[in-house]
Amino acid sequence: MPSPSAVLPRRRGFTLIELLVVIAIIALLIGILLPSLGSARESGRQIKCATSMRNVAQAVTIYSNTYRVFPAAYLYAASPTGYDWNLSEQTDSDPPNGYIHWSYQLFDEGNVPDDAFRCGATPNGGAPRTNPGPDANLREPGQELYGPTSIVDRQVTRLAFTGNDAVFPRNKFVNSPNGRKYRFVDPSLIDNSRKGAAGTILLTEFATNATWSTVGAGIYDPDNPAGSGSWISKAHRSLNPFVSVSGGAATNAVDEPDTFANAWRYLDLKDGGSQADRDLWKNEAGKFRKNAPAFVINASRTGAVAAGRHHPGGDDVGGSGNFAYTDGHVENKAVRQTLVRFEWGDRFFSLTGRNNKITIPE
Repeated sequence: MPSPSAVLPRRRGFTLIELLVVIAIIALLIGILLPSLGSARESGRQIKCATSMRNVAQAVTIYSNTYRVFPAAYLYAASPTGYDWNLSEQTDSDPPNGYIHWSYQLFDEGNVPDDAFRCGATPNGGAPRTNPGPDANLREPGQELYGPTSIVDRQVTRLAFTGNDAVFPRNKFVNSPNGRKYRFVDPSLIDNSRKGAAGTILLTEFATNATWSTVGAGIYDPDNPAGSGSWISKAHRSLNPFVSVSGGAATNAVDEPDTFANAWRYLDLKDGGSQADRDLWKNEAGKFRKNAPAFVINASRTGAVAAGRHHPGGDDVGGSGNFAYTDGHVENKAVRQTLVRFEWGDRFFSLTGRNNKITIPE
């Protein structure tokens, strides 16, 4: 009887060349698939962030329909806890009792969950409170305290979104030496504007870096974000989307004298438009290169708030951002598109004074 080895066919193992070919093919496939997987992951974060923003925007819409005004970006609290505030105390002095932020009015009264204000594409989900309280874990490296250690702002724990300053007024409602003051914005002002509710931006995302020093007063070094030094969080502020016609460095929009027929304008970024404006746009965007692609729209202000650009797509100076509109829908696009299409409003709705109509390049 023949042995089993004589009956069964002999198995031939892989040669070294065959193994190397298989390994090379696998490596090639991984090289092809990894960028696609990375892009899909980034797109997933962008969509999830947009979903959260849409939920927040719709809550703001409900608030504005209920109270017939949009919430203030922030108010000075009358006491260390609670929502009471006094009109006479809304001045330029530091708030002894911290801020009442628009996000917390939605969070507490509108039952919008705290984590709805976060975005997975940003460090720790969002910026820290300006007054985070005694818990050091709620502060970022280098963050200085703005008020007493014991004060906790009535603001969500982490905030990835900022509002349009023309819709969310700052609390400068009194004591305006230049004749301009902030005011609460009636939704009808936007409904009857050139772009209407569907074409006027309500929210966008904060610019980011590893330590969130982009959201605050302090020096941000784009080449060394971690070494930018101490800074004070300004996460309570909304974003001023316009440029002053005076060319001044107004810290507050109300600092613009009420002597200009039109105090504010859009950057002229159309093809064949102002080269100076296009240079300003690119130069200011460059300040937030690398880990914090952004565009500081009103860049001359101290502690300017910048629009984030940390999603796929975008333009020649960075990625795209999510933008929520006052009717509640969200779009993903480059910041430049929002300016060229004049989507931040045809008026500085939240300001009083002589003729607040925005100059739009022809």
